[in-house]
Amino acid sequence: MRIGILGLGRIGAFHAETLSGLDAVESLVVADPFTEAAKSAAERFGAEVADSPEAVLAAGVDGIVVAAATDAHPALILAAVAAGVPVFCEKPVARTMREGVDVLKAVRGSEVPIQIGYNRRFDAGFVAARAAVRSGELGTLHTVRSTTLDPAPPPAAYIAASGGIFRDCSVHDFDIIRWVTGREVREVYAVGGNRGADFIREAGDADTTGAVLTLDDGTIAVISNSRHNGRGYDVRMEIHGFQDSIAVGLEDKLPLRSVEPGVTFPAGTPHDFFMDRFTAAYRAELTAFTEVVAGTRPSPCTIEDALEAGWIAEACTLSLHEHRPVTIAEVRTA
Repeated sequence: MRIGILGLGRIGAFHAETLSGLDAVESLVVADPFTEAAKSAAERFGAEVADSPEAVLAAGVDGIVVAAATDAHPALILAAVAAGVPVFCEKPVARTMREGVDVLKAVRGSEVPIQIGYNRRFDAGFVAARAAVRSGELGTLHTVRSTTLDPAPPPAAYIAASGGIFRDCSVHDFDIIRWVTGREVREVYAVGGNRGADFIREAGDADTTGAVLTLDDGTIAVISNSRHNGRGYDVRMEIHGFQDSIAVGLEDKLPLRSVEPGVTFPAGTPHDFFMDRFTAAYRAELTAFTEVVAGTRPSPCTIEDALEAGWIAEACTLSLHEHRPVTIAEVRTA
C-alpha cells in the first residue's frame, strides 16, 4: 500500500523510518512546511515529496499519517476524511477539548477509519497486563499505579505550547489505565510542584505531579509524573487485585537503582528516551494502522478514546489549580 506522511519532525521522521520497513507498505509520499525536512526523509527512505497536504491526498495514497504540529491536526484529519482516506493522527486530536469535540461531531457518520496515536496500547507488557485483567486472574482490582518520568524537560517553547503536563504527558497514563482496566474515571484529585526548570513554572505549569483517580468500580489509580528523572525514562504500571499483582516495565532497563544488599536488579542500561522504550510498540501501532487501511481491523484507538483521556487531563488540570477533587462530569461538554 501507499502511505502519506504529513509532518517530518522528530516523530514524523521516526514514523517514516518505521513505515518504510513494513512489508505492507510499498511506497511513501511525504510533505512538510520545511522543504528540507521532507527532502531529507525522501532521501533516507526512498519517499516521494509533495508540496502540500492536498498534494499528498491527491497522490493516490491508501492511508495518511498526521505527525504535524498539534494546531494542524483538526484540519488534516477532516481533509483526509473528506478525501475518503483512512488517517492515523498523533495525539492529541486538537489543542483544546472544544476543538476535539468539534472534530468528533464533524466525522460522526463517516465510514472512514481514524486511529489516534496512543502507542502504549501496543507495548507487549501493557497488552499482557490487559489480558490478565480481562481474564479475571487478578481477582477484583483495588489499586493501579502508573508512572511516567522523563529524564529531562523538553525545550521552553514546547512547554509553553504543550497545554500542561497533564495534557501532554500524564494523558498517556490516563489512556492506558482506561484501556488496561476497561473502566472509566469518575473523579480526580491532583497535586503538583516545581523543583526544577524555571521556565516550566513561568509557563504556569508543574514539573512534577501526582494524581489520584477514582474509577467507576471503586478502584483507586495513583499516577506519578515528572519532567526530571536523572536516571532515565521511566514508564511503569502496577496492577493489584485480591488474587494477584502484576507489573509492567519491571525489566533490566528499568531506570531505578536498588540499594538492597546483594541485589543486582536491574542490571541493564536504563532507558533514556521514549523512542528507545517504545520502539517495538510504535512498529506494532503502525502495523495495526496498515491493517485498518486494509479493512481487516477496526481502529484500535478512536477519537472517542482520545477525548476520554483528554477529559481526565482537563479534570486534573482544574484540580491542580483549584486544590480540590473534580469529577469528570464537571468538565465534560459532550
